[in-house]
Amino acid sequence: METATLNTTTVKSNFKSEEYFINMGPQHPATHGVLRLLLTIDGEIIKKVDPDLGYIHRSIEKMCESNSYQQIVHLTDRMDYLSSHINNEAVCLLVENALELEVPDRVKVIRTLLGELTRIASHTLWWGVMGMDVGALSSYFYGFRDRELLNDIFEETCGARLTMNYNIPGGLMHDIHPNFVKRVKEFVTHFKTKLPEYDQLLTNNIIFQKRTQGVGILSKEDAINFGASGPVARASGYSCDVRKYHPYSALERVTFNEALDTKGDSYARYKVRIQEMWESLSIIEQLIDNIPEGEHKVATNAVIKLPKGDFYQKVETARGELGVYVISTGAKNPYRVKFRSPGLSNLSLLNHIAVGGKIGDLVATMATIDIVVPDIDR
Repeated sequence: METATLNTTTVKSNFKSEEYFINMGPQHPATHGVLRLLLTIDGEIIKKVDPDLGYIHRSIEKMCESNSYQQIVHLTDRMDYLSSHINNEAVCLLVENALELEVPDRVKVIRTLLGELTRIASHTLWWGVMGMDVGALSSYFYGFRDRELLNDIFEETCGARLTMNYNIPGGLMHDIHPNFVKRVKEFVTHFKTKLPEYDQLLTNNIIFQKRTQGVGILSKEDAINFGASGPVARASGYSCDVRKYHPYSALERVTFNEALDTKGDSYARYKVRIQEMWESLSIIEQLIDNIPEGEHKVATNAVIKLPKGDFYQKVETARGELGVYVISTGAKNPYRVKFRSPGLSNLSLLNHIAVGGKIGDLVATMATIDIVVPDIDR
């Protein structure tokens, strides 16, 4: 019987490895906003990610220079529209602190309640889209099911479901709706039974875990160096929650845990946001039965003028630290306004954590950064 002889000669492929470029976006389904990513790839391996910004730039910071402080508030909810209430609160807090204006306790508690409801509303949308991005379409409908309940509360409170104009310097436009407490408590009861469904559908799903674990790893040192904040930074072990270190409104009256992880991958960023929703529920439960009686605003001048000087205020949005910096000359409008948005800082690290992965990994990584493009293109 003859034995076949194996030819051990090395056969070299006629195909050579070459880099080429493709566009991801700026069509909305590709990047959840008009963000263009220019990818340098070798096969399916990413060699470089170049974000191309400016497709939705509206010069909001420049517009602020020709508007009064009351008007500036209503520009900020057009930036990170999923954190609109919190953005509005940041400007109001800056004006109130600059004027040394003390708002009623009722205002502080209501602002905090709406801020945490806004955080949950943002995270439910993120969770639904996150699942859809990696192929779990059902999560999109589950997330929006719960988000719509919150939008109903927002609409009844201030007449809007997305870009909310409820905060004003000195308090609130009007008092809460008589149904507010009842509907918030009903939502808390409902959502406590639905968050475990999120774990069943995605968190504990082995396919989802394979798509996110070990993908897009960001170290704690790099998170600090890139200026990352919010869940993106805390998933790498960087404790930076503004609500903990610089509490505002009624946050000093509540106890909650800062959601942290140490792995720094896409799965860790996912789990941090899930934990944040539980913590927001805890904050709401501590305050909802303890809303003080009193006025919903204090009197301010029709034309607000800040003292001369520089003023800064930061808050914790659903995406991280939002800073508002104002230079005042004592006029009715600011000389200069600068927003330190979490979206821009977090986007800056995308190339760092995406290089070496595949295009499919980039989709999951981008989802866990949770980019809102108008927050970047100001």
